[in-house]
Amino acid sequence: AALQKLRGSSDLGAELEEMLAEQAAAKGQRAQKPWELFQNPAVRWQLMSIVVLSSAMQLCGNDSMYFYAAYVFQEAGIPQDKIPYVVIGTGSCELITSVTCNVIIDYAGRRPLLLGGYIFMAGWAIVFMVALSQQTQISWMPYLSMACIFAYILSFGIGPAGVTGVLPTEVFDQMSRPAAYMICGSLLWFNLFLVGTAFPFIVKSLAHFCYVPFLVVCICTALYIGFFLPETKGKSFLEISEEFKKRNFKAQSHAAFYKGPEEIKSTML
Repeated sequence: AALQKLRGSSDLGAELEEMLAEQAAAKGQRAQKPWELFQNPAVRWQLMSIVVLSSAMQLCGNDSMYFYAAYVFQEAGIPQDKIPYVVIGTGSCELITSVTCNVIIDYAGRRPLLLGGYIFMAGWAIVFMVALSQQTQISWMPYLSMACIFAYILSFGIGPAGVTGVLPTEVFDQMSRPAAYMICGSLLWFNLFLVGTAFPFIVKSLAHFCYVPFLVVCICTALYIGFFLPETKGKSFLEISEEFKKRNFKAQSHAAFYKGPEEIKSTML
């Protein structure tokens, strides 16, 4: 009855079947602690995926764009007393795109939104650095820098901001999910502190090319998503778990393949 009220539909047979199957698979198990996930080979790639994506959310440099926003808007000729309102506008863009992502996520899929978000962010980071370096020489460059700030934040909102928080629910079972979210939350706050502390020194060292580290993070994250993260759209937890299981135990399968007959027999015994 609660599920019918939540979904607004009475056709819940497939979802209930999936929930019961997950419950049966977790029967007799206890909730895992965060440190136990690191010791469990059955969730190795799931854990690596959320570590990479949770870290990339802060290390991609989206929050650092707000650091430059006031300077760029001032150079573009926006009156000083209006700049705070424009900065609020950039935050509103992120909010709107995050909500939009939640609306389209089941149509577009998780991987395309994440992959597209990080690829676009990498592209805008390059344009932004070029625009910053030429801002004093070319009159219209501040406007390009301003466009890059909005485009970067929009790319972040439509992909990483809207999708990253959903993934732990889909790739971990009920016994591992709370611990996975604890790890995600800890990484988000630690990396936010790290970026906030390090960014002034990065700006001082690299000047207009301060977005090179963030560019590297975006490219590496996009490569990880493209090669290692499976699509979870329209799949049950057991189907997603089976995809990760193949990768988690691939190394063990290769090791068994190279064992001799007697060694395999003794291992089975």
